[in-house]
Amino acid sequence: MSMTVLLVVVFLAIVVAVLALSTAIDRGPSQARILRERLQAVETVARRGPNNEMAVLRDELLSGIPALNKLLARWPRSSWLQEVLEQADLKLRAGKFLLICACIGGGFSVVMQSATNSFLLAVMGFAFGAALPLLFVYYRRRSRFKKFEAQLPQAIELLVRSTRAGHPFTAALEMIGSELPEPIAGEFRRIHEEQKFGLPMREALLNLVERMPTLDVKFLVTALMLQRETGGNLAEILDKLAYVIRERFRILRQVRVFTAQGRMTMLVLMCLPPGLVLLLSIVNPGFMKPLFNDPLGHLLVATGLLMQVTGYFLIRRIVEIKV
Repeated sequence: MSMTVLLVVVFLAIVVAVLALSTAIDRGPSQARILRERLQAVETVARRGPNNEMAVLRDELLSGIPALNKLLARWPRSSWLQEVLEQADLKLRAGKFLLICACIGGGFSVVMQSATNSFLLAVMGFAFGAALPLLFVYYRRRSRFKKFEAQLPQAIELLVRSTRAGHPFTAALEMIGSELPEPIAGEFRRIHEEQKFGLPMREALLNLVERMPTLDVKFLVTALMLQRETGGNLAEILDKLAYVIRERFRILRQVRVFTAQGRMTMLVLMCLPPGLVLLLSIVNPGFMKPLFNDPLGHLLVATGLLMQVTGYFLIRRIVEIKV
């Protein structure tokens, strides 16, 4: 027991030391970082090419450590990882995030190796620990998208009222950025600031789609771009769009009611095996001991965990219906 506590203390000390070191290397004035982000947004006009593609390739600093930055620059998924971190509103560079994943995975691997003396479970412990930060990022990103979509009809209605009152479109954007809560206020404030720095409104709207790649945002940006190019009653267009978005939310709530049984089944199936193992380990430790001490037991545990993860994603894919 004392050995396990010592390993946990050493693991926490290593995580704190790595985070402190990466923060010291990566520190910089926040105002300078904000200015760099705004200038990068202005430079995306030239990078989009003649066809104004939605995807933008940015030459950005992925890590404050030069050697790690060069290594990440050769990795094709590094820009995607940095974009996911930005969509989750995490002020982290991809290099620091990967160091955090490696430290947590290494800690889990050491604990599993010491507890079971199994290389297979140690590798699975590393994979599980390294995946935890990524799961947290996806959860935060998804929650932020849902919160943004819930606030979007209110922002569109504010645009409609401002347009009918005779205010220019840029003033309406500034009004949303100052009156509505986060995260929608920050995103619309960023659109206003980008066009103030000289970025065309079309490019600023496309940047919003990149930061918030949801269906409702694509509807909004498409409607705004078509209205600016072909003309028409902007207030009426936005009013109908707000109605469509609210109807989508109503249908989505109905779908969640209809799929509640499937989601509850997924929860029970995911919690039952580990809960049963924990209960038997408390009631009869000798009965579960071969599962963690025998090499065949290690293989069975690894297979069971793999099947659990596979089943989770399959059931989740079944119960999630897109509207």
